Amino acid sequence: MMSGSPAGAAASCAIFSLVETAKENGLEPFSYLHYIFQRVPRITSPAGWDELLPGNLTREQLAVTLPSPLKHS
Repeated sequence: MMSGSPAGAAASCAIFSLVETAKENGLEPFSYLHYIFQRVPRITSPAGWDELLPGNLTREQLAVTLPSPLKHS
């Protein structure tokens, strides 16, 4: 109902799942999404997708990619 279509619901589910999994892995969701959205266009192999899963990343990796005003002190 809120997603507008079955495809919209599936997309929402995927994003919500990534956000919740990032939280479970101790990652800040905004930093995580920023990190993966920068890298998705450059993925050239199936292994590239695995590297972006929340369990394969650290807070330190994510902090490096944040724009300066958004970095946590």
